Amino acid sequence: MKEKRPVQDHDASMLLFEQSAGQAGYRLIAGVDEAGRGPLAGPVAAAACILDPDNPIKGLDDSKKLTPAKRKALYEQITRRAVSFYVSLIEPDIIDQINILQATKTAMRQAINGLSVKPDFVLIDAVSLENLPVPSQSIVHGDARSASIAAASILAKVTRDTLMEAYDSLYPAYGFARHKGYGTRFHYQQLLREGPCPIHRLSFLRTLEDHARSLSED
Repeated sequence: MKEKRPVQDHDASMLLFEQSAGQAGYRLIAGVDEAGRGPLAGPVAAAACILDPDNPIKGLDDSKKLTPAKRKALYEQITRRAVSFYVSLIEPDIIDQINILQATKTAMRQAINGLSVKPDFVLIDAVSLENLPVPSQSIVHGDARSASIAAASILAKVTRDTLMEAYDSLYPAYGFARHKGYGTRFHYQQLLREGPCPIHRLSFLRTLEDHARSLSED
């Protein structure tokens, strides 16, 4: 059985990219990540976050690996203790116009620009952002490897999940509180029964009839 990594080792390993940037002379290091690229409904969210190295937060990790309760607890710590943070949302109609990749990049840029304290270096989860005013580094699986990106991941996911839970009250037929807009079997079944609502991404529903056929064959 694989031995579980001690929490203190995990926290230390999550700071390696920040420490490397610090050794290069950078002091205000922002992490950037998104939540909600894949769902059929709702906005895509992106967050930027500058953590305080003198006030570290333990247990930061990829938001998808954390329980909802742990995410919310860390969200509260991040929003209280970060040097600066900002969350941006790009709505479904814009996603349909410019595609999800460009919407994600737009949200990330808005999140960086929204920081009240301007970073001098940016760590980004997976995506490359061109022509930023400061140096940046794109890190594959960065939300599981960098504390700053993990913090941004948590901010983006908790913000978006909370919004989707609110949308559940407006459009109760679709079960948004349960699946947050992702393409679950129940969500597709309700789409076929009810049709799309105002927060659905129409560009993501072009294969709805094909999916309906596969559901009927199950």
